[in-house]
Amino acid sequence: MSASSPVEMSATIARTAELLRGRKIALLTGAGISTDSGIPAYRGEGSRNRTDPMTIQKYLADDDARRRYWVGGHLGWRAFARAQPNPGHLSLAAMESSGHVSGVITQNVDGLHLRAGSSHVIEVHGTMRRVLCLKCGQVFDRRDIAVQIEERNPWITIPENVALNPDGDVLPESTDGFIVPVCTVCEGMLKPDVVFFGEYVPQGRFKAAESLLRASDALIVAGSSLVVNSGVRLVERARRRSIPLIIINREPTRADVWADVTIAAGTSDVLPAIQELLE
Repeated sequence: MSASSPVEMSATIARTAELLRGRKIALLTGAGISTDSGIPAYRGEGSRNRTDPMTIQKYLADDDARRRYWVGGHLGWRAFARAQPNPGHLSLAAMESSGHVSGVITQNVDGLHLRAGSSHVIEVHGTMRRVLCLKCGQVFDRRDIAVQIEERNPWITIPENVALNPDGDVLPESTDGFIVPVCTVCEGMLKPDVVFFGEYVPQGRFKAAESLLRASDALIVAGSSLVVNSGVRLVERARRRSIPLIIINREPTRADVWADVTIAAGTSDVLPAIQELLE
């Protein structure tokens, strides 16, 4: 089922709530849930075209690429960190508190589910809040790395208004003279605790997501086009168990053919409406 007109949308949301009533719901969220918080998606409405995503191979092998990454990441960091949870995030936190939602599996690295108050969140692609040393394994708070960057590059100016990319960075005009941050323990190479293109989701993290899904009786996909294989694998597991599958995304997804309900609308509108009917 899908919805288009306001009347059809209202009826579809009502049917969705009835399908979900009395069930423990797992959420799989993607970039589309955060576009109303000012963070663009990779695809579709609210997206910003990006043809040169950072791969792990490029990051590890290319000093210039790594420098560009840290300049752009630092210029966008404060705006990224200032983003606030929107009604979609807040409704999921409320539904978890009331016992309807068992937890959130998110492909996002923005931390907005946690800031909204969700307590059971599995960040399958990691988080921008942490930075890792690839040599000694030390873990740093991203805010401390920002301080180090500014101390090593006192000339750098943080713009007030920036056009963020989906990764929370901006395209720098120049990287001349920029000194990249290093581990303060061993001076090793640092990397944000996120899964770059070309990397695999850590096995333990994916198993945690599978465990949450097994403990649930329904799955809602919210704001994900399901292009990334980790999301598709979770949807396939839900399909094998024949539990209700709801997909809320403005554009078609790879799994629409399997869904019990597809709702082509924004998560900030649909999730609060489902919450209201369930509670």
